Amino acid sequence: MTTSGTAVGLLHPGEMGSAIGATLVAGGARVLWASEHRSSVTRSRAAELGLADAGTLAGVARESRAIVSVTPPHGALELARAVAAVGFRGLYVDANAVAPGTAREIARVVEGAGARFVDGGIIGPANRKPGAARIYLSGESAREISPLFARGPIDAVVLDAPAGAASALKMSYAAWTKGSQALLAAIRAFATAEGVDAALLAEWKLSQPDVVARSERAVADNVRKAWRFVGEMDEIAASLAAAGLPAGFHEAAGEIYGRLSSYKDTPTPPSVPEAIAEILRPH
Repeated sequence: MTTSGTAVGLLHPGEMGSAIGATLVAGGARVLWASEHRSSVTRSRAAELGLADAGTLAGVARESRAIVSVTPPHGALELARAVAAVGFRGLYVDANAVAPGTAREIARVVEGAGARFVDGGIIGPANRKPGAARIYLSGESAREISPLFARGPIDAVVLDAPAGAASALKMSYAAWTKGSQALLAAIRAFATAEGVDAALLAEWKLSQPDVVARSERAVADNVRKAWRFVGEMDEIAASLAAAGLPAGFHEAAGEIYGRLSSYKDTPTPPSVPEAIAEILRPH
């Protein structure tokens, strides 16, 4: 797929979506989005990136050769169904944190409506720093879409594998990063409940000094995004279960993030003790 002037729909320019949008724009694509039902914050991001407003989802589908979906995982399948319903026939890239089984179901939905499918998985932060994040792509059309990511902050890596592989890689990576962070938050909450948090931190400083800072970051870095991670933990649990592995690790992680979901979009993130108190509060 040529890059210069190619019309690409972006659903939606949130924090990570904005990094994708910046990459597509840097590569020369004309990036479209739908402002209908979107917040003023999202509208500001789109304007800052120079995205073209097609107004509605139908407008994006009508004008775009490709659509890239970047949405919270619990809404990925519903969004694919909505895109299929408005008659999109181009190349659909699902770049969401979903289980391989969910990715394959999304493929069935969009391909059933006449579109082609690329499985994507984003690993790395949404800070728009060059090389900080990658989008892994798999499926028959992965190499066709990869030139759109040739410039900008997010690098494209094509996996020589069928659709579902990019999502499997994303699930594997996030199972450790976000799963271990939820476990650390739960451990700090337990130690606080039992009155031994200070003693635990002192022991960690002696025997595992890096864990102290990791436990602080596990809370401080995630509270505002915890609401997004609930669905991601559900998808990881489903991924493990489909492989015959225990799903309980990440079901519990999802509950931890769920207890922090009230901090969504808070202008002032809570202190670590405040977040721990929220985890311990009966829900």
